[in-house]
Amino acid sequence: MTKIEAVIKHTKLDEVKDALHEIGIQGMTVTEVKGFGRQKGHIELYRGTKYELVFRPKVKIEVVVANGLVEQAISTIEKAAKTGEIGDGKIFVFPLKEVVRIRTGERGETAI
Repeated sequence: MTKIEAVIKHTKLDEVKDALHEIGIQGMTVTEVKGFGRQKGHIELYRGTKYELVFRPKVKIEVVVANGLVEQAISTIEKAAKTGEIGDGKIFVFPLKEVVRIRTGERGETAI
């Protein structure tokens, strides 16, 4: 099993969710986050005053998939989240030792 975390633009969330659903990934956790990468924020002008926005608002999606779906899930997220502009985000992939469904006690891939 593998956990995939993707930090993407808010505007791409529905597209990513729908694309993952199409390949059979049914559950996900979504968190609103802030951060910065290489761009290190930017300066905006508001009522004649400059403000430096270092932390950009993003959405973090977390999904757990069987090992056989990892590459398909990664490419699906990448295609659905891509705008071609700076700040499209990142995908992080982690091996997952165990999953337990609290309600039933199921373990492993059946708990996903």
